[in-house]
Amino acid sequence: MVLAAVALAGLTACDGPDPNNLETYYDDPVPTSSAAPAPTEAAVSPGPAAPAAPASAAAPDPGVSAQQALLSDADVAGESVQPSSGEEAVGCLADGPSAAGRTANWRYSTGSLLTHRVFAFPDRSAVQAVAETDCAGKTVSVPAQSGIELQRAWSVGKTCTVLLAKGGLVSELSVSASSETRAVDAAKRLLPAMTAKLVAQP
Repeated sequence: MVLAAVALAGLTACDGPDPNNLETYYDDPVPTSSAAPAPTEAAVSPGPAAPAAPASAAAPDPGVSAQQALLSDADVAGESVQPSSGEEAVGCLADGPSAAGRTANWRYSTGSLLTHRVFAFPDRSAVQAVAETDCAGKTVSVPAQSGIELQRAWSVGKTCTVLLAKGGLVSELSVSASSETRAVDAAKRLLPAMTAKLVAQP
């Protein structure tokens, strides 16, 4: 009976975990996994906005340019002339297709005539228009004007005509006087005013 009790106690003791067996004594630790934080995308700040394309400058109105290049009453006040309508000094014209043209006429107290015209040429340069103008009479020498691309002058009888070219505009002055000398002298006096008006245009 004692032996049986000891044996039973020994069997019962074998059912428990062996303190010397590390594989059976401790429960396996439950692995804990810490989830890595999801990568965050760096905020991208928008770059500077591209500059807006500059608006293309509108082409100047040829009619406005021609009007602004035309001599005014104040410009010819030194000639002691009065505005005249229907009477023109007939000279050598820079003929051809013109997008716009402006004309002003004046009369001297002696009856002489002064005409100023400004033409805008759409299909060719003003230099070409003046270069292709072939006038009768004789060439007249007038002072060269700064800022003018081409200038020509003729005298036919008692009428002197001066042509100035710049950009797309032709400025034309004709003076019909009692003599060729008077006509040429008047054209020379008005040449600086003509030039200033023409050079001021874009």
